[in-house]
Amino acid sequence: MKDFIPNWLIILGGIGQIFTALIYPYIRHRVFDWYTDVKKLKPLNQEIAKTYGRYIQGLNFSFGVIAILLTNDLKNQTHLALAITGLIGMYWVGKVATQIAYYPMYTIPQQPIFKIGSYCMNTLFVLFATVYTLLFTYNLIGIYFN
Repeated sequence: MKDFIPNWLIILGGIGQIFTALIYPYIRHRVFDWYTDVKKLKPLNQEIAKTYGRYIQGLNFSFGVIAILLTNDLKNQTHLALAITGLIGMYWVGKVATQIAYYPMYTIPQQPIFKIGSYCMNTLFVLFATVYTLLFTYNLIGIYFN
């Protein structure tokens, strides 16, 4: 049952999460013109917005490193594996839900590269949410129902 979620899929998700962390500044700048909007805020709010942006980037990168370096530990059916996969899974499920509910995708620039990029990024977010939710479920079943 441990191979229900293959290591290569978890590692692929980890690489994807690191990619999202690395591409995040480009997306903010080129796709959303984020810095222009942030400049309209009061100085303290500018710093808060930038800090939250760094938190998101850091979490995405850290989740990717965890997935790559601790692949087997994420599915070893311990309470820590349950907690970590639950945290990461809910993070990405929340991201996907927020993306669908609140982010108007029609505001993305209409150049083909940005449209294709938005579909690819959303596909990655769904992949992350699915992989970690499956891992969480696997750990939950192993701890409480076996």
